Amino acid sequence: MVVKQKKFAIVYRDYLEGKIRLKTYQKVGIAFLVVVIAGCVGWIYEFFVSLIDKGEVYMEGGNLLPWINIYAIGAILLMPAALKLKRYPWAVFLSSALITGAVELISGWLVYTIGNGTRYWNYDHGLWEIGSINGFVCLLSVVIFGLFALALVYAILPMCTYVALKWRKEVFLAVAISLFTVVMLDEVVNLTLKNLDLPTAVDLYKSLGLKYEEF
Repeated sequence: MVVKQKKFAIVYRDYLEGKIRLKTYQKVGIAFLVVVIAGCVGWIYEFFVSLIDKGEVYMEGGNLLPWINIYAIGAILLMPAALKLKRYPWAVFLSSALITGAVELISGWLVYTIGNGTRYWNYDHGLWEIGSINGFVCLLSVVIFGLFALALVYAILPMCTYVALKWRKEVFLAVAISLFTVVMLDEVVNLTLKNLDLPTAVDLYKSLGLKYEEF
């Protein structure tokens, strides 16, 4: 049977059993898609967290597009371990909670230290305060990120794998590279403007009267 003719259920089974052997371009394309999807999911999550915590609509991140880099970074970092453990959901959850918790703790501490007390998030309030370590990471956050990892390993990655196998190489790479390039350009442009002390996407949104929390 030709791999590209397999139905999703078969691909999903083979994915869980580790029977699929992806080509290099497919692995790279899937990684690009994960960066885009994870960053967008993170933005949606932060949007609703702010809405629930503050009762108001806040834009989140630091880019023009609805995408947050730390979620993309976290997804890529946890993928190697999570994929090796994908036969055991509990192991995926625990390892991913530890990895994403470490990323949040280290990145939060670095921003705070280098930025002379700058905080992009603070868990020292409400339910977030349970298990909080200086407000950089908490029990609820690592539980949520562990659940996100389950969604990544058992929903997003299988779908991306199926697409990588199903679509022609040229089409798959065109879509994956285009989406990745768009979010990377957004990231690079905004970082460059910020370093040059020029108006960024955050300034644009604020000029439109929107509230913004920068990451």
